[in-house]
Amino acid sequence: MEKKYMERALELAALGEGAVNPNPLVGAVVVKDGKIVGEGYHKRYGDYHAEVYALNEAGDEARGADIYVTLEPCSHYGKTPPCAKKIIEMGIKRCIVASLDPNPLVSGRGIKMLQDAGIEVIVGVLEKEAKELNRVFLKYIEEKKAFLFLKCGITLDGKIATSVGNSKWITNELAREKVQYLRNKYMGIMVGINTVLKDDPSLTARIENGRNPYKIVVDPELRIPLESKIVNFEGEKSIVITSIDKEEDIKIEKLIAKGVRVEFLDGKTFKLDSILRRVGNLGIDGVLLEGGSYLISQAFRENEIDGGEIFIAPKILGDENSIPFIKGFSVENIEDGFQLKNVKINTYGNNVSMEFYR
Repeated sequence: MEKKYMERALELAALGEGAVNPNPLVGAVVVKDGKIVGEGYHKRYGDYHAEVYALNEAGDEARGADIYVTLEPCSHYGKTPPCAKKIIEMGIKRCIVASLDPNPLVSGRGIKMLQDAGIEVIVGVLEKEAKELNRVFLKYIEEKKAFLFLKCGITLDGKIATSVGNSKWITNELAREKVQYLRNKYMGIMVGINTVLKDDPSLTARIENGRNPYKIVVDPELRIPLESKIVNFEGEKSIVITSIDKEEDIKIEKLIAKGVRVEFLDGKTFKLDSILRRVGNLGIDGVLLEGGSYLISQAFRENEIDGGEIFIAPKILGDENSIPFIKGFSVENIEDGFQLKNVKINTYGNNVSMEFYR
């Protein structure tokens, strides 16, 4: 029975995708006498936490009830008061928690606060599922760097564009709808400068009631055109990562005047670890890597990909000069190739995808 209610709490938590970052996804269910009397989830960053919504809905029925929460209730004052305090005040008898919060401000303290108040606490119900739901948050908190998720659409022979650079459209409409969902889910989208020069993408999330992600361009030589869509996007959510050698370049002032944030890294080529840590320092917990092939290949070589979805269309270009989605590897034995793990196969009409996680 405990799994049944925690499954419902996890369903609720997932409803916050794309709106709560860099906070975790959390759901809560209040149960009394075998009946759900209150439900809630963290709806958006800075808003009330899941427990508050669930307890407020339960009202007086919360006294003597159980509460199922997907993540340890917080014990500190942040943008909202401590949830553990609210649970105590509402007279909850038992608190069932899926996983502990890795945040040092919370971890173990919320549980102790509840136990000190005489509330029975059970930890670990559907813990694996809860941690999978919060992969992005867990990486961000534990490693202080952004989670990297790869997205690319390829032909059956592994190409992302023809020899003249044409790439619209490789995948079908259903697959492209999923891409919009991913753009809404992750706080940032990252591309290399060659993608900007070739395609001039807008990198927006075209999804109802969604939000546009931060647009991150890796551009060591500061080649980004001042007239590009990313530079002229309203809302000041564009970030250019360039070399410290370009700090005095006159283009920097012009980019800043247009609302672009410019970040500097040492050298003329950047390790993805450095990029993801810098992005994480800006409060961006997860990044969707959309290309091009140079950046995707680098991510594989440096083993920085935390997960991804590779969409495959039933098309064959057959041209050795067309652009592969990945290159720069040289292995003699099949077993030395990069092996995707935890693979799930998805279908989108006549397109398929491989979704995978580290």
